[in-house]
Amino acid sequence: MSEVTFGELLSIYVQRATRSPARPTCSAQPLRSAALAQLAVSAGTEGPAGLAGDPSRRGWSRGSAAAGGRDPPPGARLLRRDPRGLRGAGRLPAAPRDCEHAGKTAFGTGMGHLLLFLLFVGPFNCFASYSRATELFYSLNEGLPAGVLIGSLARDLRLPTAGSQQAASLQPPLSFTLASHGLGGQYVQLDNRSGELHTSAVEIDREALCVESSGATIFGGSAAVSSSSPSPESCLLLLDVLVLPQEYFRLVKVKIAIRDVNDNAPRFPVPHIRLWVPENAPVNTRLAIEHPALDPDMGTNGVQTYRLRDNYGVFTLDVEENENGERTPYLIVMGTLDRETQDEYVTVIVAEDGGTPPLVGSATLTIGISDINDNCPQFNDSQLNVTLYGNSSLGTHVATVHAVDMDLGSNAQITYSYSQKVPQPSRDLFHLNESTGAITLSTKVDGDTPRLHRLIILGNGPGCIPAVITVLVTIIKVMMRPPEVVPRFIANEVEGVVYLKELEPINTPIAFFTIKDPDEKYKVSCYLDGDGPFRLSPYKPYNNEYLLETTKPLDFETQQLYEISVVAWNSEGFHVKKVVKVQVLDDNDNSPVFSEQLIELSIEENNVPNAFLTKLHATDADSGERGQVSYFLGPDAPSYFALDKTTGVLTVSTQLDREEKEKYRYTVKAVDSGFPPRESIATVTITVLDKNDNSPRFINKDFSFFVPENFPGFGEIGVISVTDADAGQNGWVALSVLNGSDIFVIDTGKGVLRAKVSLDREQQSSYVLWIEAVDGGDPALSSTAKITILLLDINDNPPLVLFPQSNMSYLLVLPSTLPGSPITEVYAVDKDTGMNAVIAYSIIGRRGPRPESFRIDPKTGNITLEESLMQNDYGLYRLLVKVSDHGYPEPLHSTVMVNLFVNDTVSNESYIESLLRKEPDISVEEKQPQISIEPTHKKMESASCMPTLVALSIISLSSIALVTGMGIYICLRKGKKHHRADENLEVQIPLNGRINLHMLEKKPVEISNI
Repeated sequence: MSEVTFGELLSIYVQRATRSPARPTCSAQPLRSAALAQLAVSAGTEGPAGLAGDPSRRGWSRGSAAAGGRDPPPGARLLRRDPRGLRGAGRLPAAPRDCEHAGKTAFGTGMGHLLLFLLFVGPFNCFASYSRATELFYSLNEGLPAGVLIGSLARDLRLPTAGSQQAASLQPPLSFTLASHGLGGQYVQLDNRSGELHTSAVEIDREALCVESSGATIFGGSAAVSSSSPSPESCLLLLDVLVLPQEYFRLVKVKIAIRDVNDNAPRFPVPHIRLWVPENAPVNTRLAIEHPALDPDMGTNGVQTYRLRDNYGVFTLDVEENENGERTPYLIVMGTLDRETQDEYVTVIVAEDGGTPPLVGSATLTIGISDINDNCPQFNDSQLNVTLYGNSSLGTHVATVHAVDMDLGSNAQITYSYSQKVPQPSRDLFHLNESTGAITLSTKVDGDTPRLHRLIILGNGPGCIPAVITVLVTIIKVMMRPPEVVPRFIANEVEGVVYLKELEPINTPIAFFTIKDPDEKYKVSCYLDGDGPFRLSPYKPYNNEYLLETTKPLDFETQQLYEISVVAWNSEGFHVKKVVKVQVLDDNDNSPVFSEQLIELSIEENNVPNAFLTKLHATDADSGERGQVSYFLGPDAPSYFALDKTTGVLTVSTQLDREEKEKYRYTVKAVDSGFPPRESIATVTITVLDKNDNSPRFINKDFSFFVPENFPGFGEIGVISVTDADAGQNGWVALSVLNGSDIFVIDTGKGVLRAKVSLDREQQSSYVLWIEAVDGGDPALSSTAKITILLLDINDNPPLVLFPQSNMSYLLVLPSTLPGSPITEVYAVDKDTGMNAVIAYSIIGRRGPRPESFRIDPKTGNITLEESLMQNDYGLYRLLVKVSDHGYPEPLHSTVMVNLFVNDTVSNESYIESLLRKEPDISVEEKQPQISIEPTHKKMESASCMPTLVALSIISLSSIALVTGMGIYICLRKGKKHHRADENLEVQIPLNGRINLHMLEKKPVEISNI
């Protein structure tokens, strides 16, 4: 397509201006406003073309304001061409009324119009007032291929169409041109002669063109809101087309509405959505899901519904639509939640659009249950009894109380305090740590100190009634100073707690203990009290020195805290106890453990993409980060399986096909976060369950079987092989004959085809059957195959002689017949085919005056004269001809009698018939006929030589013709009487197998000629 240049437009308007009288125009400013409102030709104002043609084929619609289609949008100006024709003076139409209201300025000469056209440059100013502007509307679906007809501008504008007589007389011819070639030119092709718009090779994508808003219009590839769009959801593409020559000049604004098709599936912006719900959320609580699915399609092709794949019986989804038509999913709580019972729910949220068929998208939805303060602190015991010696030193540990709160974080913080019932002296004597609950001796025990103290301790939690425990401390009065136990720690110790790593070797030293008597007059001994892998032994060669060490490796997963005591006593039985706490530090010595080493799963084939398979679960006995487990697919896992690293949710991203692969087996890994990390492996097996998605399939679409005729009834003709890729009931196939069921049957199980009756090739040589295979699925699927049965011929039909038609017929042979001349023929046919129908002819019996005078061609059945007939050869000849086929294993044959009457005329026909009615006395020759199948051209050669030989013989005999003439004449006169006697001969052919000629003297009778 060629683009109309500015110079060409200028030339057109100069010609019009010089020919047209002055016309009123608007002032400059209104002219520019009118040009902006009715842009006639602008750079880049073209867009992709749409579909027109057969509505049933593509579903298109079009309208033409100029052609009586839909009404133009409000405010649009519709200018029609004069129906009386546009070939007159070529005058411009009158200025519009709005242009007259803007101010009337008359240009009396053609230069006025030229100046008016010059205003067209920036931009076209009042040019629209002088052009015939027309709007055409088309609509089409997005994604159409190249070459689809959108519409014919010539037909819709009621202009002469290409090929019509009116169009042929136009000089110059009618042409259509896009005003400019912008970005939108890549979507449309315009035939500048016929005015037909077609789609180009660049596919139209509505979502890519109209990204900004649903009512966007594309101008040369850029989007802007169009007030004249047919509907709020239209995506319009605009084209400005110029129609030339000047007699038909007009500006055509083509608006193409791109209709949406469901070519995009809903998609969530994030693959994993996390939502928190308080555990005390009441039933019917609604929580908005902040990441709804997005679908670029419009209307019903957009997102319509949401659903949960597993709602755990406590959740459901609802969808709310706002004023803008946006749909937001809401999670609704349908049951009671308890974080302490289950703190997290993992499911899959599915978004579905309203297309046909609908498309879906999914994302993993994790619903976390947030903690509330619904649990209060509790003590395991209600009372604790403690004994304290009166000579205990300051800071001596008396007891520790410990309460438990099942909540988390700040809701589980516990502080300890004395009840108001505890007297102040007891408060002063014993210090209570508010955080740890440890009770220590804060002042020295003297003689005035009470011997029994009742300490009531409260465990306080936020918003809870305090838990209560009573500690009874009994102080034993001591008259002597107790032994002293002085520890010196080797291992790491903080505030009386020794920290040891698990897996420390045996005999790891913990501390030295020095045991001594302050009075130095009593013998002091010590021992270790408490359970655990520890040993306290004297450290030689020193006295009163003891070493505390381990006896076997510690295991954090078995026990994390040990509390042991080093007890010293003197000879007076006075005991002193030093409590040592050993905290075992965790090490990454445990690998994650799957709940199942073999994870067996099943899924139906043709599943939706990103289908949920299972949630893997592995535990790690280590603590902290060392016990945090991540999940990974093994190297043998196919790429279309996905495993969430954090949650362990296993999905498949594509559709599975059981017929392609039924079993999947691969490994998954659980890896902890320790250093170095430890891992464990489990095996996942997935069985793809069958669906009836495969029709039965014949090995061949066409089967051919060759069967000899007279095949016995219910004999096996052939086997029809058919398979079905499905399994079980879906793969069971039943065969049936669609046509010819009254003759043929088929074994459903084995596929054996049989005929109920014996088949005769001569009645019907072939059969065409259609076999249907139906599987056992619901609904059932089927396929058909063509069966051709060809019957092979067997030699079951003897040759049938068609000529002569009777043994009583005869033929007159003139004596003047030349040797080699054909006399007659025997014609027979055989209903069989092939070699069974190849016929050979032979003479097996003869009778006559000189019966060897005639011979028969074994292939054609032609009977010819071998020798010249003499006067003695007159009479009736009877030839018994055998017609035999080439059948195997035993040829079949027929016989016929050929009667030849040698005479000049037949004067008495009844006499000859009486001779024919007598039984011939012919001896049958036992010699089998010579069956030879020679090429036909040899026969033709020998036949063509015969006349030549006869001619040569005549020429050679002509030289002696005069010499022998007289002799022949004399001989003929002498034999005249004898010839008359021969005419009265009666030839009898008895049936005794012998040929006897009898001369009967009868009166000559008249024999009518044949």
